[in-house]
Amino acid sequence: MTISKSVWPLVAAILLATSSVRAESVNAADSENAGTWLVELSNPPSADGTSAAALRSEKAAFRAAAAQAGVKMQERYAFDRLWNGISVRADASQMPAIQRLPGVKNVWRSIPLSLPPTTAAEPDLVTALTMTGADVAQSELGYTGAGVKVGIIDTGVDYNHPDLGGCFGSGCRVAYGYDFVGDAYDSSSPASVTAPDPDPMDCAGHGTHVAGIVGARAHDSSGVTGVAPGVTLGAYRVFGCTGTTEADVMIAAMERAFADGMQVINMSIGSAFTWPQYPTAAVSSKLVQHGIVVVASFGNSGANGLYSGGAPGVGEKVIGVASFDNTFINGVNSFNVSGISAPIGYLPATGSPAAPTSGSLPMARTGTTTSTADACGTPVAGSLTGKAVLVRRGTCTFYQKARFVQVSGGAAVVLYNNVAGAVNPTVAGTPAVTIPVVSITNTDGVAINAQIAALPTTLTWSAALASIANPTGGTISTFSSYGMSPDLALKPDIGAPGGFIRSTYPLALGGYANLSGTSMSSPHVAGAAALYLQARPKTHARDMRDLLQNAAVPKPWFGNPRLGLLDSTYRQGAGMLRIDSAIQSAVRAEPGKLSLGESQFGPVAQTITLSNDSSSDLTFAISNVDAIDNDPGTFTPVFDFWNSDVAITPSAVTVPAGGSTNVSVSVSPAAGLPNGSLYGGYVVFAATDGSATVRVPYAGFKGDFQAIQVLAPTANGFPWLAKQVGTSLFKQSAGATFNLTTGEFPIFLAHLDQQARTFRIQIFDANGRDWHWAVREDYEVRNSTATGFFGWTFDGSTFTGAKGQKTFTVPPGTYIAQIQVLKALGDPDNAADWETWTSPSFSITR
Repeated sequence: MTISKSVWPLVAAILLATSSVRAESVNAADSENAGTWLVELSNPPSADGTSAAALRSEKAAFRAAAAQAGVKMQERYAFDRLWNGISVRADASQMPAIQRLPGVKNVWRSIPLSLPPTTAAEPDLVTALTMTGADVAQSELGYTGAGVKVGIIDTGVDYNHPDLGGCFGSGCRVAYGYDFVGDAYDSSSPASVTAPDPDPMDCAGHGTHVAGIVGARAHDSSGVTGVAPGVTLGAYRVFGCTGTTEADVMIAAMERAFADGMQVINMSIGSAFTWPQYPTAAVSSKLVQHGIVVVASFGNSGANGLYSGGAPGVGEKVIGVASFDNTFINGVNSFNVSGISAPIGYLPATGSPAAPTSGSLPMARTGTTTSTADACGTPVAGSLTGKAVLVRRGTCTFYQKARFVQVSGGAAVVLYNNVAGAVNPTVAGTPAVTIPVVSITNTDGVAINAQIAALPTTLTWSAALASIANPTGGTISTFSSYGMSPDLALKPDIGAPGGFIRSTYPLALGGYANLSGTSMSSPHVAGAAALYLQARPKTHARDMRDLLQNAAVPKPWFGNPRLGLLDSTYRQGAGMLRIDSAIQSAVRAEPGKLSLGESQFGPVAQTITLSNDSSSDLTFAISNVDAIDNDPGTFTPVFDFWNSDVAITPSAVTVPAGGSTNVSVSVSPAAGLPNGSLYGGYVVFAATDGSATVRVPYAGFKGDFQAIQVLAPTANGFPWLAKQVGTSLFKQSAGATFNLTTGEFPIFLAHLDQQARTFRIQIFDANGRDWHWAVREDYEVRNSTATGFFGWTFDGSTFTGAKGQKTFTVPPGTYIAQIQVLKALGDPDNAADWETWTSPSFSITR
């Protein structure tokens, strides 16, 4: 792309403008730039046929070229088998130089991977297993996953836990594993280094919890049983005891799990806002090609809106898993309230002392049943002395509420939800909260509030355990990420229980825990895949997703289940996992999902092949069921409902025993649905004899996908030409100067509101000469928040050619830069699919 002659009068005006540095600035630490980068090289990996010698030679050439160019980087990992590249630790200012090196295909940000907060509780997986049919698969069909190897890439596993076998190594339940990082590793600290060793013991808890969901086998009545209690486990530790990890560590673990012969791999980890081409997703898809079922959490970024799913779950061949809330919150601690017969189950707040298991307190309440400002005002010392105080959620933070009660003299806080369901609160803060804080459901809170209003009321702490009926059970968890993927593939693929799941936990941390997240839903599906492989061992990894999707059951919209509307397909995928139905089904629909892409020019046509492996002919009635839609908006989904126009031919079909039949499906979004919306639904095949029901989810985008703005200005008015002074990045006006020899570099800041297919920065001098690319990246990720930003440094050199074969050093002079963004699914030859921004003029003095 070049600047046309018609633009040059404007460019000249910019160049003649006077210089002034405006006071606008942002904190450099707020940039979402990475500290570690994944450098992808041009040859395919060895799994695709490239010889080991060729890969070694290519990496040696890269290292030599980097050294000759004076690139300052620290190599971390070199990859050959499933992905060809090198990971490096380097400042963002080094990225242009690395991109210019011969043989570099692309440079990827290594997005830090973190674990969700956890809340300790007591064990119980029973209701979650019932939701997915795993209980039926175990007790009635007799499957346990025996003989199937499942790799857990996570924080390690406490293999000493009796529910996980009590030992590590050959002959143990946890028979394989490796620690890639060591206890002290935390990628968020630049000084942190990996300290690998052969022992994958878990000191964080997350991996042990995940492993228990996959395959725990209760050692006594106090234990838990997972989805596939007969599997053999591999524990691949990629996290330290606290903190974050990196994508390169994940890839190293995947290669090890591949070498160890894992048949299923679970990764309850993800890098949000990424592409299916992102390295962890691409490597995961490569594993599926080579016969390994890969299951991954789709992400906990529901609050960040559409297109927020993460890698590896967003991978083309990966089973990306959404989270549904459990129907019960089981085995929780409890207290009793005078005048109320049933025990009240509660969840402890993070950051407060544990509640006692005996003793009584008089109760008080703040606000009224209609107040939304409970405990948010100015505390009055002594007004609540010695009381257990009922406080409703809303208006201010949990910490503020707890401090209000404490400063007022209260002895305990009982928080109740202001919407249906339970909540895991945190009251961590400074100064610390020193009284017990617990959380109960809205229903229980309303009942206690009425009791306090009527009569003097007493709370009595108890050692007994209780179950909380979860009003949101069976609906999508509010934290579960939205699809679709940035290339409009239907994601996530399927859902499973992930909200309030009890499972194993390291013995040193209590033995059992109650956690929530798509981290907890993914191992349900991984365990289910193991059950299926035991039942049908010849099943190919690439077919597993379709088979599980066919038998899944869509659930109602979480916003109002009573309306009877199905939740979005790009939020729940095919719906709730039903492994018992999948194993028993003799019917298959392929593909298991329909990704309809953009609907600009009329209906989108697809073909579904319906197969019948039974011994009898089957006749199916074919119908369509619509799901809830989302009006335009990346960070703020707005729900709506329209009936898509779906034509299916034929409307009924008979599939012969052992045969298959093609069915044509044509889908158009509703005429009234606004452009820029996502829509979806389900094609349903129901056997007229009642023996089988198979559903195929579909989703698409109405309108021009390239109309979504990528370079959104935010309140800061990005993009910027910026200069770093200390820890701040200052916005520059025309005439700014940069002395590259003293470390002053032009930095271009931008907020990306949507993933970009290509991101380039092109440099022109005052005479209009094209100096080619300062930056060129493919499959750029989106910012994680509505106000976040990335920064790109121009180091005074540019390059051209497909692989950086030719480089240029720009001489002292006056320049402008043009940011060029090719939108997702955009046509590079169509100017309308590009977004551009031209910088103010700046001078390089060298």
